[in-house]
Amino acid sequence: MTPPTQTPADDLERIRESAARLGVQLDEEGALQWLAAIAADADDDDHIVHHESGTFGHRVTMLDFTPRDLERFRRIGEIVEVTGPEGVVEGALALSGSAAQSKIQSFPGDCDYFQRLNIKADTREEACRIMADCMRAAARRTATGDPFQFLEGKLGSYPADCLHGGAARKKGSPITWTPAEIEAERIELTMSDGAVQTLTWQEAALDPGWCKLDWVVADPARKALSNASNVIDVTWEAPDGEIVPLDGYLDAYFQEVYLDADSMPTFAKVAAFVNDDALDEYVDRLEEEVRKYLTKQLNYGKAAKRMYNIFRLSGRHLDAAYVRELFDEPATILYQVWSLISTLDNATQPGTSIPIDSVRDQTDTLMLQVIDMLEGDEEAEIVAALLTLRRTLEDQNAGERRTSDVEAAQNRVMNLVNTFFREKLEGVPTIREYIVAMQSAADKS
Repeated sequence: MTPPTQTPADDLERIRESAARLGVQLDEEGALQWLAAIAADADDDDHIVHHESGTFGHRVTMLDFTPRDLERFRRIGEIVEVTGPEGVVEGALALSGSAAQSKIQSFPGDCDYFQRLNIKADTREEACRIMADCMRAAARRTATGDPFQFLEGKLGSYPADCLHGGAARKKGSPITWTPAEIEAERIELTMSDGAVQTLTWQEAALDPGWCKLDWVVADPARKALSNASNVIDVTWEAPDGEIVPLDGYLDAYFQEVYLDADSMPTFAKVAAFVNDDALDEYVDRLEEEVRKYLTKQLNYGKAAKRMYNIFRLSGRHLDAAYVRELFDEPATILYQVWSLISTLDNATQPGTSIPIDSVRDQTDTLMLQVIDMLEGDEEAEIVAALLTLRRTLEDQNAGERRTSDVEAAQNRVMNLVNTFFREKLEGVPTIREYIVAMQSAADKS
């Protein structure tokens, strides 16, 4: 923790020194305001704040949010929101991830949403049935249209090691449902002994696990495509008023910006049942992800985003303020490029309703951004990969060549993303020590 005698101005000087040494552009006024605001609110018992735009969220989260693109996010929210019978199903839809940190992330990745879905029912089984019906209705309603395409849903967990759609799946991992499988309300699993087992949508809902729906969304006015997802935290409200999470864990509220102040009563009712140790548990879960992205699935960009949330919520405000500045660096646009390559792939799958002109526009925009930011061999390599990818994506029957070209383009971009974030993070001694500790912990586990 920062000593009490330190002022935000003193802290800023330390950040300024690190930024200058590592070649990071520093918004001194913005950093000073953030440090002062987070210090002033450190002992505030009111964890939820209202915002003039009609949004609300955790006091620290709201420091990083700006309503600049709020109307766009609300339009997409109308596509991804899960709804149900009035008086039975109530929800509170929020932005999460980089979309909720729009003040500092000039180049966000996907449009990530988080929804609290509270269901009033006599029994847990009835609540599970209603949840399954609501999720399926949302998927079918948005199966295809202008300007969106439903991609897949997650509901339930695999009951044993098996094959699903020709791919090996581990027992307990989330089940991914295609639009056709959701329509049919069943999947077929090939078990280890060769037997074929049918699992229905309603059966999977009895142990729902991670509930999530995914789309690709076009924005013609911006000439942009986005992957949009909604992670749904479903709770059952019993007749006695007790609220129980259907997946066994009630998510904390430390990274969401809720889009409609009218949903505050629903949020407040559900949040009252969040564990008293929710903050510590949330940080622990983020650190598990940091260890993964620093070792098994190397991605320093994803690690940096989670480290920022860990630092800002655990009192490491100087480290948080420095990482905060990295998200606005021109080089971080490559993180967006990496994410949008998957979006382009999703937008051109057979049967899509996304116009091919939108794919061309998005690819051309990415190339211009890369040209503007990079130079020399790095620029030439990534632009060449994007040009190849652009041609391949227009052929929906490209098969293995399509997969290869997508992976090649992403690998070229990810190498640069990892290099940038690794150099900038490890250049700060306190953050380097944290990274080493996380990697050592992963080695021992």
